[in-house]
Amino acid sequence: MGALIGLVVLVLDIIAIVDAVKSSMDTGKKALWIILVLVLPVIGMILYFVIGKKK
Repeated sequence: MGALIGLVVLVLDIIAIVDAVKSSMDTGKKALWIILVLVLPVIGMILYFVIGKKK
């Protein structure tokens, strides 16, 4: 069960990173979000999708 949750978090982190790279944000903000997602996988990914992603 733990491995499945880890796999889901990994996939969502990869999606968040790819989305950040493809976004229209400036390079500094992209780098900051990517570092945040890599350092804090669950919290960083949630924060990116809640406040970092522009609609």
